[in-house]
Amino acid sequence: MTIMGDTASKPEIKHYYRSALMDAKRWDNFQVRDDDIVITTSYKAGTTWMQGICAALVFQAPRPPVPQDELTPWLDANFGPIEEVLGLLESLQSRRYIKTHLPLDGIRFFDEIKYIFVGRDGKDVWMSMWNHWHNMNPEVIDEMNNNPDREGPPLVHAVDDIGPAFDEWLTRSAFPWENNGYPFWSHLHHAKTWWDFRQLPNILFVHYDDLLKDTDAEMRRISAYLDIPVNEEIWPSLLEAVSFTSMKKDAATMGPGATQGVWKDSSNFFHKGTNKRWQGVLGEEQIKAYDDLALRELGPELAQWLEFGGRID
Repeated sequence: MTIMGDTASKPEIKHYYRSALMDAKRWDNFQVRDDDIVITTSYKAGTTWMQGICAALVFQAPRPPVPQDELTPWLDANFGPIEEVLGLLESLQSRRYIKTHLPLDGIRFFDEIKYIFVGRDGKDVWMSMWNHWHNMNPEVIDEMNNNPDREGPPLVHAVDDIGPAFDEWLTRSAFPWENNGYPFWSHLHHAKTWWDFRQLPNILFVHYDDLLKDTDAEMRRISAYLDIPVNEEIWPSLLEAVSFTSMKKDAATMGPGATQGVWKDSSNFFHKGTNKRWQGVLGEEQIKAYDDLALRELGPELAQWLEFGGRID
């Protein structure tokens, strides 16, 4: 994929992402609608938060009418037969908002729909993923790994020592075209593939830090991008509904996989919702190793945006 001046060529599939956890080919028979919304993150960068925001905006209500599992599936996840997931999506009468963790070089791209990319500093992503990994039911991991149709790498069980695990995350890959991100996939490569096409009018970049600092302003920007008028009378209730406290309190409705037995504790999916928890956990050499890797992989502009945020208009 190349950028020609300020104009991006159309994204193309270059790699086939398939593992025990995910399968890019689950998108092959997806039937798109013109008003679809696709939320994309590598992982633990605000995916569920953005799903909650989209729910509030689409339904103009503090809570969706049914649990999010029944409205906004992770389409590329091996969490159920693809025929059932596609059937669920086809049955929805409301505007659809779907999540993916696929890089842009591994997913079908539709010109007619809207994408929301959510970015976050990789060190914060790691700390959130560490908790997420340990909250997964081991039986679910075993079931995915032992699937007779599995292709690609298995998902290893969570380990005990965060230091060596972080080092491995920086230096080992799950896919041969990446060089970091083990045992999942590369947070940095994912960001770079979407960043390279940031000029396209149907990709909106949102940063986790900006959402934390001014949820109101960012949610209004998202609403405008989705062509959903702001109803000032109910806006305060929508804003309150997408707060961390509110979503954690209603984890059974708002948490992904909450109805599928994926988690040891569904409410713990919403663990802290804060940044900088890596301070005092990661060593100085580890922090420098991540920062150096991000600069090499992303270049200075994207490395800075991924760490600190700021609007990309």
